[in-house]
Amino acid sequence: MLFIHSLRGGGAERVAVDLAARWIAGGHDVLLVTQTDASEDAYELNKQVQRISLNTAGLQGVMANLRRLYILRKEIKRQRPDIVIGFMTTSSILAVLAASGVAGCHVIATEHTHPPSQTISGLWQKLRRYTYPKAAKVIALTHGTKAWLEKNVPGSNIAVIPNAVHWPLENKEPFIECVKAPGRKLMLGVGRLHHDKGFDMLIKAFVSIAHLHPEWDLIILGEGDKREALQKQLDEAGMGSRISMPGRAGNMLAWSKAADIYVLSSRTEGLSNSLLEAMACGVPSIAFDCDTGPREIIRPGLDGVLVKPAEDEEALAAQMSALMFNQAKQAELGKRAIDVRDRFSMRRIAGLWQDVFNEVLHDKKDGKKG
Repeated sequence: MLFIHSLRGGGAERVAVDLAARWIAGGHDVLLVTQTDASEDAYELNKQVQRISLNTAGLQGVMANLRRLYILRKEIKRQRPDIVIGFMTTSSILAVLAASGVAGCHVIATEHTHPPSQTISGLWQKLRRYTYPKAAKVIALTHGTKAWLEKNVPGSNIAVIPNAVHWPLENKEPFIECVKAPGRKLMLGVGRLHHDKGFDMLIKAFVSIAHLHPEWDLIILGEGDKREALQKQLDEAGMGSRISMPGRAGNMLAWSKAADIYVLSSRTEGLSNSLLEAMACGVPSIAFDCDTGPREIIRPGLDGVLVKPAEDEEALAAQMSALMFNQAKQAELGKRAIDVRDRFSMRRIAGLWQDVFNEVLHDKKDGKKG
């Protein structure tokens, strides 16, 4: 059983869909439980995955979460899954609490962002410290997050399993036409228009070097609560002809093929699916060396550029400009970047998950638990 708030869109949501399909192909019975119904889905679920909607989205407060617990616990008792996987912090906490005392049911909690970047309440933080040590396993995307959990959520049984790269990429809705005029070069950024993604810093860095690279344009794909602020920043810089934000695109294969350089300007990351996808397409990539994520994907100088210190706009601009000038380096980095197809392949990541399943169920098979 996979428990996640919704499939509205986002990295963890797509990971859940991809893993569900892989586990179905591997012979597992898979059930996906969400708080929202399928009408809000942004991703297509494998037809063999059973779907249950709790219809508890939008409820607020302590009583609402108690209701979620009650309904989820009823489903766990009715379905009797061997393993329940909570996707993201609050879903993981609810899963541990809901499955408490249910014989033969083992809960795996997952963190899909680096916890210091989260804005969860003090109550949820206390609940994480209470519930995660009771989970059969806690999955972190990166070794940086694992280290944080070991220090701040002691007693947790932690394993590191990164996301698999979504490969091959497909062109899906929403479709945004990708047109690059002859002789133009394209720098691409992808993600939610959110403070954490640092697009304000990317825009400042690009503006500062735009006069040195008149043939280059910057496209930022995504939607979010910072659209108005970022658009104001563009307008004030007078860069509307060189920088654009056309929205959230599903046809990422087309955009990745058109991109000459990909830039991840995030202040914080879990792992970064968009970076993995760009590299899988052979796009030379630049990323801030934030606390977790990019440093576990990019091998500096070999298949990408890590910018230090993180959140330094001048350092980002310098690295961008150097790579924009150096076509040979672009080709070299892009050639090695595609190694992520193997390094983060679904086959490899599914194997790591299977190892966890085998470990979690081992005691049960020996009759020691459940």
